[in-house]
Amino acid sequence: MSTLDLADKISLSPTATTERVKRLRRDGYIVGYQAVLSPRLLDKNLLSFVEVRLESTGADIFERFSEAVQKIDEIMECHMVAGGFDYLLKIRCADMAAYRFLLSDKINQLPGVRETNTYAVMEEVKNSNLLPLG
Repeated sequence: MSTLDLADKISLSPTATTERVKRLRRDGYIVGYQAVLSPRLLDKNLLSFVEVRLESTGADIFERFSEAVQKIDEIMECHMVAGGFDYLLKIRCADMAAYRFLLSDKINQLPGVRETNTYAVMEEVKNSNLLPLG
């Protein structure tokens, strides 16, 4: 959204709006901007979530796993979670054949991986990165 459109929407002058946005960035409320790309047009049609259980839960294995995950482009998100498994991965790739290769050659080779469970997404019902402000 342009500064002029934002200013109009919040009933402030463009100058005041620009200053407010600068302050929000400086104070860390706005951490960046991004373009939203089409997975379909980029041949990344298969969205999957993968539960990962590690062999052990020592600080060293968590660190090694976290470092290794950063190197795999298909892993869009990686979250350490509480519960019945250790990490939840969000993965995008072309299709199931590409996912099988990714699973066997990369994910299962990550440090400490004992077991994985995959959930292939059949339909994206809601996909948002907007934080609620109210």
